[in-house]
Amino acid sequence: MAAAAAENVAVSALRSVVLRVRQAAERSGRDPSQVRLVAVSKTKPVSLIRQVYDFGHRRFGENYVQEIMEKAPQLPEDIEWHFIGHLQSNKVKSLLAGVPNLALVEGVDNEKLANHLDRAVSNLGRNPLKVLVQVNTSGEESKSGVDPSGCVELAKHIKLQCPNLVLSGLMTIGMRNYTSTPVNFRMLSRCRTEVCKELGMAEENFELSMGMSGDFEQSIEMGSTNVRVGSTIFGPREYPKKQPN
Repeated sequence: MAAAAAENVAVSALRSVVLRVRQAAERSGRDPSQVRLVAVSKTKPVSLIRQVYDFGHRRFGENYVQEIMEKAPQLPEDIEWHFIGHLQSNKVKSLLAGVPNLALVEGVDNEKLANHLDRAVSNLGRNPLKVLVQVNTSGEESKSGVDPSGCVELAKHIKLQCPNLVLSGLMTIGMRNYTSTPVNFRMLSRCRTEVCKELGMAEENFELSMGMSGDFEQSIEMGSTNVRVGSTIFGPREYPKKQPN
């Protein structure tokens, strides 16, 4: 009974978030269809994800390789999975082989990882994989991501040296207390301008993944095309034990 109630709460919360996404886009004069909502289901059971799926949502995100590999086979194949955040090079092959419907890796922060992804996609015979470059816009040592000064070179490497990857945009994780969120978002936007200028790409076709539960509306108003919302939809996360990346 309690589990069913939690699932109903999640669907209700998703409805609210979808509405807020649309309103934020409209406030900034944008077409709501230009903003993708990723429901981040980290630490949440398959039954809860399935309830949100049955409501009609198809984009889900996970942060741990082991967790996404356990969940994906239990859920419909038309889910568009996003892997978000730091990915260890030695987990790349397992991730790509174990999640055939992985649609996007949000978090390529160095050339070594890009090269591993490129080779794994080729070796597995997968279609080219979309990736975002993760930029550490807050300067926090605890955060993964390339320094903004190295963003162009990493993007160039992926675009020119990794034929099995599709460079689709940039992502960032702002400070936990959101105090510097506008600064983080402006920095990522500037990085996009520099990358697109260097590579001759149109900014309007280059994604900005920024904004989470506490600031996704502001991120949309500042140009985000991809927001990652977890606890606002699914409730507080539960960590029974530390999980490896």
